[in-house]
Amino acid sequence: MASPAQVTVSELIALNSGVKALRKRPQSPKAVQSGGYTSVLKGRGMEFDESRIYQPGDEIRNMDWRVTARTGKPHTKLFREERERPIFVWVDYRAPMFFATRGVFKSVFVARVAALIAWNAISQGDRIGGMIFSEENHHELKPAQGKPAVLKLINHLVHHPGWGQQSGEVGGQPDLVSAVRRLSKLVRPGSLIYMLSDFRGLEQAETEMARLTRHCEIIMLPIHDPLEEALPPDRILHFINHDQELLIDTHNHQLLEKYQKRFQQRIGFIEQMGRRFRMPVIPCMTTDDPIRKLSNNAH
Repeated sequence: MASPAQVTVSELIALNSGVKALRKRPQSPKAVQSGGYTSVLKGRGMEFDESRIYQPGDEIRNMDWRVTARTGKPHTKLFREERERPIFVWVDYRAPMFFATRGVFKSVFVARVAALIAWNAISQGDRIGGMIFSEENHHELKPAQGKPAVLKLINHLVHHPGWGQQSGEVGGQPDLVSAVRRLSKLVRPGSLIYMLSDFRGLEQAETEMARLTRHCEIIMLPIHDPLEEALPPDRILHFINHDQELLIDTHNHQLLEKYQKRFQQRIGFIEQMGRRFRMPVIPCMTTDDPIRKLSNNAH
């Protein structure tokens, strides 16, 4: 039986059987400003090949208006199917990811999603790579094809040292700037990147994110636990983290409102960044089914 607090190699390998549920062809995130997406997993698309003189029967939507304006003659764009391209999973294993009050740990959820993305990528002939990081460690996997590439990623998802830090101090996590900067050096232009995190500290990484989106396509999957969204009212909550204890009195309704507002601001900032840089944002909860989340509409 799968554990809500840990993942295993066999569990992530078994997710290969769930790839068939992820076959819905999605819209291009670049063409969507906001709202739902047919699927977070992208299938093969078409890339621009060349322009030629317009011929009767060509679709008007494929007109190349720049060449038409420059030459004075109507031109249309020709496309070809995209070649295999690098797909990256960027996995956050910092201490706050090893938490949940319902469902599974955030770290477990992102590991399962990363494995599903990897199995889907190689099923379409794409290369899969990744970057897994925590407070003290990070590991980079260059894109490669086939089952060995997925198994290598799975091994690092399961055995990354971040799993040993789950009882560490939550308040010590660094910002995301260095992790995004490292990602920028790792990926090549045209890559598709899935960012799996709770995105704590994203505000400090805004400049690095802007640079990354100029050359790569990014899909963000922020993950949170229901308790992070809102505290239950009129209770005394007792939290234990290793040798630290915390009591929260939720009879204080001003505290509840402040807590909820802070969460809404964080999610709002992520979604605002997604709109500004044309990145799909797919909010996830620890109680979600990863397969259903990836195959259904985002909202």
